[in-house]
Amino acid sequence: MPKMTGGQALARSLYREGVRVIFGLPGVQLYHLMDGLHGEPGIRFINTRHEQATTYMADGYARAGGGIGTALVVPGPGLQNASAGIGNAYAASSPVLVVAGQIQKELIGVDRGMLHEINDQMDTIKPVTKWAHRIMDAAEVPEAVHEAFHQLQIGRPRPVEIEIPPETLEQVSEVDLLEPGIYERPAADSNRIREAAQMISEASNPLIFVGGGAVSSDSTEALVKLAEHLQAPVISTAEGKGAISDRHYLAIGSVRFRSDVMAAQMKDHDVVVAVGTRLASPDMLSQKVIQIDIDEEEIGRNYADTYGLVGDAGRTLAEIHKIISATSSPRANRQDEMVALKAQLDESGPHVEPQESLTRALRNAIPDDGIVISGMTQIGYYSRNNFPIYEPRTYLTSSYYGNLGFAYPTALGAKVAQPNKPVVAISGDGGFMFNSQELATAVKHEINAVVVVFNDNAYGNVLRDQLTRFEGRTIGAEVHNPDFVKLAEAYGARGVRAEGADALEEAVNEALAIEAPSLIEVPVEMMPFPFG
Repeated sequence: MPKMTGGQALARSLYREGVRVIFGLPGVQLYHLMDGLHGEPGIRFINTRHEQATTYMADGYARAGGGIGTALVVPGPGLQNASAGIGNAYAASSPVLVVAGQIQKELIGVDRGMLHEINDQMDTIKPVTKWAHRIMDAAEVPEAVHEAFHQLQIGRPRPVEIEIPPETLEQVSEVDLLEPGIYERPAADSNRIREAAQMISEASNPLIFVGGGAVSSDSTEALVKLAEHLQAPVISTAEGKGAISDRHYLAIGSVRFRSDVMAAQMKDHDVVVAVGTRLASPDMLSQKVIQIDIDEEEIGRNYADTYGLVGDAGRTLAEIHKIISATSSPRANRQDEMVALKAQLDESGPHVEPQESLTRALRNAIPDDGIVISGMTQIGYYSRNNFPIYEPRTYLTSSYYGNLGFAYPTALGAKVAQPNKPVVAISGDGGFMFNSQELATAVKHEINAVVVVFNDNAYGNVLRDQLTRFEGRTIGAEVHNPDFVKLAEAYGARGVRAEGADALEEAVNEALAIEAPSLIEVPVEMMPFPFG
């Protein structure tokens, strides 16, 4: 067995497992790992300007289809700064590996007050990780990395963390490097699939409800085949957008509002096939639910009348379609009916300005395969229901975590994963300032994503709610911003200002045609409630 430092063993193990990009920040406890990465030229190291951005970028990289996203941070405050992105990846079921430093191994748990010490560090991120492990000996590195990737690739994809003290990274030991594992997420139990297929076949008017798990399992082909055979409309959560193209006549958009046409018609569907979604609104449905999910704990969490299928969504859908197509004829085409329903849905709204015009301008300018990161801002909220998506992995949200500040660094990670695709972040001024310093990262590493900053000089949602719900009493919601165009230019990025929807569409078209990081500021007034 070759001799090497723990840092070299970690770098080589990560490369063997398929890591080609690491988003990170170096620090004193990581020096020997950085030296190991210097000797592993196959791994691109992208240094960020804040630890928070490391995990957001790793998340964007993973969800855009780049593979496992990897972040590297120092212990203590580095890991805590990164925890917002870890939590976001946890909420969005995103496979992110976090590599963290540690203090000197003989002082772990002593609570002496060493540099960057937390007692106990792993406890701080346990709620937002699937698995975590501390490596104490250099010879253990390959096995620990191997297990981390095993955890990332079986069951529900969620973040994992490994941490390693500086002496272990420095330690020279005989190390047995391992080959990467081959993992598959299997379909659900075959007997349960047959029973579910029979229930679906017997349903007179089934509805298919898709979430983020339908996207991450690459289920589009099987989903479309089953929907077309059943002539079943498909509705999605925001995270499930793109599982079926919004151009397909059976795609009726994302989760609707209680006041619209679809909400009233939900009761007409006798069976709901829920694919990779938590169905987090327990008062939305009253009928039988057939729930397909890789995570057994999600089965029936919100609906008691649930028949569960625990397995990979794409493979399970393919097996259901195989059985149903072999035992029943395709149902009569409902295209005219669905087109009429979609027209009703569009007419019933809500139609809110200026959100509608600005959202339409963005959609007009961004190609079908362009990746959109929907920030926690008025246009981002509106886009969940009103921004058509045509391909999987092209619409990324912060899921239920709802992080301000996630949009821009997530977009940078997505662009690294898909350098030949347009990537656009939708941000507000409040959220953008959480990570505006990552303009420097974009320029240094030539990550040519576009961020559109809608600037109302406020935390707009809070300000509007204070004004409308508290008789005009406001506090803490108004902000002072820099000149965003000059800020972008100061970092070496391209900055422009666009007034109104037409100017925005033109500005996005121009930005996507230029090989440079770009910021487009859109001055806006306080916007109305985006959900009608």
